[in-house]
Amino acid sequence: MAGGRAFRPSAPRSAAFAALLTLLLLAALSFLLSSAPASSARSSAPPSARLAAVRRHAADHAAVLAAYAAHARKLKEASAAQSLSFSSLSSDLSALSARLASHLSASLPEDALRPLEKEARERIKFARALAADAKEGFDTQSKIQKLSDTVFAVGEQLARARRGGRMSSRIAAGSTPKSLHCLAMRLLEARLANPSAFADDPEPSPEFDDPALYHYAVFSDNVLAVSVVVASAARAAADPSRHVFHVVTAPMYLPAFRVWFSRRPPPLGVHVQLLAYSDFPFLNTTNSPVIRQIEGGNRDVALLGYLRFYLPDMFPALRRVVLLEDDVVVQKDLAALWQVDLDGKVNGAVEMCFGGFRRYRKYLNFTQPIVRDRFNPGACAWAYGLNVFDLEAWQRDGCTELFHQYMEMFLVYSGLVHLMVLTIFLEEFPSKNRVDAPY
Repeated sequence: MAGGRAFRPSAPRSAAFAALLTLLLLAALSFLLSSAPASSARSSAPPSARLAAVRRHAADHAAVLAAYAAHARKLKEASAAQSLSFSSLSSDLSALSARLASHLSASLPEDALRPLEKEARERIKFARALAADAKEGFDTQSKIQKLSDTVFAVGEQLARARRGGRMSSRIAAGSTPKSLHCLAMRLLEARLANPSAFADDPEPSPEFDDPALYHYAVFSDNVLAVSVVVASAARAAADPSRHVFHVVTAPMYLPAFRVWFSRRPPPLGVHVQLLAYSDFPFLNTTNSPVIRQIEGGNRDVALLGYLRFYLPDMFPALRRVVLLEDDVVVQKDLAALWQVDLDGKVNGAVEMCFGGFRRYRKYLNFTQPIVRDRFNPGACAWAYGLNVFDLEAWQRDGCTELFHQYMEMFLVYSGLVHLMVLTIFLEEFPSKNRVDAPY
């Protein structure tokens, strides 16, 4: 492991390493099988046979040391000296083996062969000692490399499991329960059965663009959840008539929302504007990398989750908007949020850090230099179930343009891993956010 990254052996290197170990084993086995008989019969064998055995031993040791030298070159720089020693001695033994072969073919007398035999035996003895000393160290390095291969393989399995877990979580979170899906289908069926009872495009109310009122944005395709958000906020409000909800959903769910709120009008005089994201013409491939991703076939990108980054463009007449998730149940009058001093910041949020919970390291991949150089892994994130946005400060700081830059950046450097709403949300507002105690 180096620099926090697992060693990644390629397939050719692994195959070459396996072949190298096989060569070492065969050469060592050949040496062991041939050395004992030759030494025991040294005195009785004829000179030519002894010299042939010595030549064979020299060739075997040359092969062993050449294999060790090749293996040493693949290891750390500390093995460079050993590699040079192995290579030099292997070359000497190969040359000695060639000399022995030429002397055997020349049929020289025994007295002329003894000095060469003695030299060969000394070189072989030295080579045997060198190989024996290095064997333990190389076996350790081989075990380390095998362990690195195993760690890498387990790391790949873990990464695949995590990707699968994230995808399963997203599917589970984004899937519509059968009962709610049937509810939307029944509402659509009611509209198709009696189209005249439900207006396709009701007249916009002047309250929808009145910046003096309290405006909320809810992005969801869950009819029942949105109705709970609206009803709970209305019942908790001191003056419900001053609260305006802008509900944006997918085009296929918009008729179901209209049937629901026609049959069950917003309680206590709150105002509800029902929209589909197709009602905003600026959401196109020219202006939005999110739309380009969706139309390019990326199924991991859900447009409803990214609409929050276009709030000033969606509601240009407003100065402040409260973003509510569809799993929020309001228990207190939210009117006080319009008196919160954001101190020039874009976003007001609730701090939700306890120990390691909701730290940046939980959401961002800090093995990527682009993330590591810009963010602190221990920095505190915040809950975005309820956020207050100053749309004028947003436009002043160019937050939508910054979001687009991060989207393009992560597509280049990190692939689809970082196309998560919370990740981009965290990265857009680290210096533009005011975090307060729970409201």
